[in-house]
Amino acid sequence: MSFIVSARGDLDRERFRKLKVWGKSHALALNTIAVAKKVRGSDNSPLRLQMIRAAASIPTNIVERTGQESAKEFGRFLSIAIKSSSELEYHLVLARDLELISRSEFTSLTDQTIEVRRMLYVLRTRVVTSAKTAKRAVPT
Repeated sequence: MSFIVSARGDLDRERFRKLKVWGKSHALALNTIAVAKKVRGSDNSPLRLQMIRAAASIPTNIVERTGQESAKEFGRFLSIAIKSSSELEYHLVLARDLELISRSEFTSLTDQTIEVRRMLYVLRTRVVTSAKTAKRAVPT
């Protein structure tokens, strides 16, 4: 895995913004927060907060990879993002079944979640494959 290095030799900490999956996961987080804000009642507060945490965790784990120097570590963070997307999907099912969100909100957010998760799987596969290829290419 290569990082973009500036003329000063600094790693490009904004590289995550160039990843399409980050943009889609950021939009998913914003959309989830907008829907979760409509969930009212103190009894529903834990679910509302878990929806927001799970949704925000996805792009956060993509961003955290900018501090990692190895493809293996990046793959680990992508795995965490994938797990967060599965968690979000369940929270959306629960919110729908409790009639806390509309069917259209559920469908929209679930479709976005599934799309992001598929993109994460593809990216993780590429990252892990490149790490294995690079490891084999290193002379011993």
